[in-house]
Amino acid sequence: MRAPDFWKKDDRMLSRGLMPLAWCYGLGSRLRRSLARTVKAAVPVLCVGNFVAGGAGKTPVALSLGKRLIGRGRKVHFLSKGYGGRVAGPFRVDLDAHNAAEVGDESLLLAAVAPTWISRDRAAGVGAAADGADVIIMDDGFQNPSVEKDISLLVVDGRYGFGNGRVIPAGPLRETIASAVDRANALIVIGPDKAHAMSHPALWKTPLPVLKASVKPGPEADGLADKPVVAFAGIGNPDKFFQTLQEIGCKVKATHAYADHHPYTENEIERLKEEAEKGGAQLVTTEKDAMRLSDEALAGVLVLTISLEWGDEKSLDDLLQPFLGG
Repeated sequence: MRAPDFWKKDDRMLSRGLMPLAWCYGLGSRLRRSLARTVKAAVPVLCVGNFVAGGAGKTPVALSLGKRLIGRGRKVHFLSKGYGGRVAGPFRVDLDAHNAAEVGDESLLLAAVAPTWISRDRAAGVGAAADGADVIIMDDGFQNPSVEKDISLLVVDGRYGFGNGRVIPAGPLRETIASAVDRANALIVIGPDKAHAMSHPALWKTPLPVLKASVKPGPEADGLADKPVVAFAGIGNPDKFFQTLQEIGCKVKATHAYADHHPYTENEIERLKEEAEKGGAQLVTTEKDAMRLSDEALAGVLVLTISLEWGDEKSLDDLLQPFLGG
């Protein structure tokens, strides 16, 4: 499913018509949190979540934090729900045995960095993931009340912000901004705050530390400058990927946006390759999309990787200090 366009801006007719359902959704979320039995994991849990449905950049943040903690000698295990995969878990992802259809694309990205566990039951997941770990990093799960989090970080896409500021289905919010902020320890804003999210009134009453990060394209970007490309992406916010290509100087001839975790068919990839070939362009996609493609399908497709650069690394290390031990 792709986010509807009216979630990005306040279309009063559509959004207001869905407000009764949004109130019900919000009430259900509050009841779930108040009635839930919370499990305390055997090791500290760092949760990387967000305010909105869709891609704000949780997985890149989880990967960056995981690498940072590993670099300081911590035994990090990731916990994911395995979105897009068909298995429920809990079990550990095996890169040699599992594919995206089984465990989801994000889990494969995480497993390339540290042991990664899949579990739709988060409480059972932290129980399994704690074995051999010093720290569990949850990729998503902020709105899930079944696990006690030691630190919760909320990721905000600076370009998108909070959309129209309303709760699902009237808008993209998983819960009200005020309720989310009340349970969070810090905010992470990726990219310039073009949506002015940090000026939202709901953030004034409960000021949180704000860490800023930016997306850094991988070394593949050097060969793409001034090059014609046909781009495709099935992620939470495909437009963010397409804009990144423009920013690094690509001549974007065509873009194809798919739903998050879209399972590509052979025919779809073949048509994309034919389009790129006819236009004398390079076919390019994201690292997350590449996890859903076979080696054969990936032939001739350039995969643009990304990483995060932190604006204030000292503040980041201060935030992570409880997980560093000693």
